[in-house]
Amino acid sequence: MSYRRELLKGNTETLLLSLLSIQPMYGYQIIKELKKRSDGYFKFREGTLYPALHRLEADKLVKGNWEKLPSGKERRYYQLTAKGFSLLEEKVAEWRGFSSAVNMVMQPIIT
Repeated sequence: MSYRRELLKGNTETLLLSLLSIQPMYGYQIIKELKKRSDGYFKFREGTLYPALHRLEADKLVKGNWEKLPSGKERRYYQLTAKGFSLLEEKVAEWRGFSSAVNMVMQPIIT
């Protein structure tokens, strides 16, 4: 079993909401930014990213907008909605509590 994959499954939504809270981004930009900010730990593929973005959009947590580039091509940018910001705040508080508790358990006991 790949524990990394299981951890990612449970946190994909929070990672995407966190990135999109900074600025609207398009798919490939999100993939590059996740890899860069995680120092290569997260290597999302389109097959992981787009279904997650579509779920977030269906839940009205993000909104996608098509923008025309100077080249004439179109690119879909995703941005957080008010509902997305609110959920992100909850998720961050939950993560901080969880990670703090895990760190306390994992630290060696010093007597």
